Amino acid sequence: MVNRKGNLKRQQLDDALRVYPTAKSATPPRSGWIRSIREALGMTQSQLGAKLGISRQSVQDFEKAEVERRITLDSLDRLARAMGCRLVYALAPETGSLEDLRTRRAEAIADAMLKPTTHSMKLEDQGVSKRTRQRQRKELIDTLLTGSARNLWR
Repeated sequence: MVNRKGNLKRQQLDDALRVYPTAKSATPPRSGWIRSIREALGMTQSQLGAKLGISRQSVQDFEKAEVERRITLDSLDRLARAMGCRLVYALAPETGSLEDLRTRRAEAIADAMLKPTTHSMKLEDQGVSKRTRQRQRKELIDTLLTGSARNLWR
């Protein structure tokens, strides 16, 4: 039951994340989103500050903080709303889906677990065929993916 619930949650998150660009293609503008959007709207720092009840210097400080990745989500949200925008916040996998991340992790664990055994068996001239090794690897990956999800991240 727990595994099915986890699978369902993961599928729902994967579906929700599909609307976002991949993490690699979602690079913010060099000058940051606040400044880029503000300038695209033709709004000055003073005008944005007036909408928020803060000084031009404070807007400049927020823009700098965003570029330096030290702005808070709350500040970013307030600035976005003042420009008629909405802050969209997501953690997106670098590549693929959340399920792909789990599979790659299970593959890495399986490879690490099989490597010492494969090596020592070859040294003892008891190596298994490539086909047998692939079958063992697949079974181990399947076991890791169907078992407790926490075991993937130890």
